[in-house]
Parts: sequence; C-alpha cells; structure tokens
Amino acid sequence: MNERCGWAGPEQIYIDYHDTEWGVPEYDSRALWEKLILDGFQAGLSWITILKKRDNFRTAFAGFEPDTIAEWGEADVARLLGDAGIIRHRGKIEATIGNARAWQEIEARQGFDRFLWNYVDGVPLRTTISNRADMPTQSPLSAQISKDLKKAGFRFCGPTIVYAFMEATGLINNHLTTCPRHAPCAALARDPADVWPTSV
Repeated sequence: MNERCGWAGPEQIYIDYHDTEWGVPEYDSRALWEKLILDGFQAGLSWITILKKRDNFRTAFAGFEPDTIAEWGEADVARLLGDAGIIRHRGKIEATIGNARAWQEIEARQGFDRFLWNYVDGVPLRTTISNRADMPTQSPLSAQISKDLKKAGFRFCGPTIVYAFMEATGLINNHLTTCPRHAPCAALARDPADVWPTSV
C-alpha cells in the first residue's frame, strides 16, 4: 500500500503541507523567493517550526513582497526583533532585506523564476527513491545554485538549504516512489514553452 513520505506527520499541519504544497512545481518569482527565505530561517531548526509560524512571518514581512522589503532599514530590523511571532534572529532578518535587493537585480535581469528553472532546463528533476534513508540532503546542483546565489548577494542559502528548497518548490520531485503524491506532482510540471514564451 502506498504511504506518504515518512517525514509527513504526525501533526495535521505537516500532513496538509505534504499533501498540497511540497513538491508542487512553483513558477512564481515572488513565491519562490518567499520559500527560499523561509528555508533560510529554518537553518538550525525544524521545518514544522517555520510552518507553524508562516502566517506570522507573512504578516511581519509584508506578504514577502521583495520590492517592499528591499527598502527596509534598521528600524524595521528592530521591529522584527521584537516580534515574538517569528524567529528573532538578527542575521537572518538582515539577510532577508539584502536578499530582497538581490532578488530585484535578478528579477530585472531575467526573472528570478527563470534564473532558478534554467538549472533544470525548465523541467523538474525526478528521482526514483523508495526509501527516505537513501535521500540526499544536498547535491552538486544544489551546491552550484548556492554558489551562484551567494555570488548574486544572497545569504543563508547553503547547499543543504537550497536542496530543501528545490524539493519544496518542485525543481526536483523527491516524493518517494511509494508516496501517493509522487505521480500527481510529476503531472503538475508545465511545458517550459507555456511558462516562458521563449526557451529557457
């Protein structure tokens, strides 16, 4: 009998996240940026900690609108450090502001969505792993993307963070082959020509 990926549970919020979001290909630049930022906040913590605070994060960070956050300064950092609803880590908060500015540059140049999807030629990578113990926590590709993001000015985007981000946003379909979400997520992949009129 097919069963969910072993990490999905036991709390309902985690099960719902697995069943509706994780691994679904994301093609929106802003949404991709939000997920990368949240994965950065996860560093040293569990994802469910971030998931439970995600609505608070969205409120505190103006809906994760990079153009808004890019204009923030020390007063905003101080405000966020006083917000008990989020992870109050100065380095991660300051990095978010800098990452918003880095996003703006990439978005203006080519689109943050295309920047990321170009690494997989616009088509989600698919794995055929049936045992979570065999799942890597990073890859040569996540290391390359991490390196390129850092070169572009991003912080809190190491190879492990980037790999988790790739899994979450469907750049790679890492649902186990025994998971009932593996095939549906694969089916949600879109033709690059439909997403970007010219080839990626």
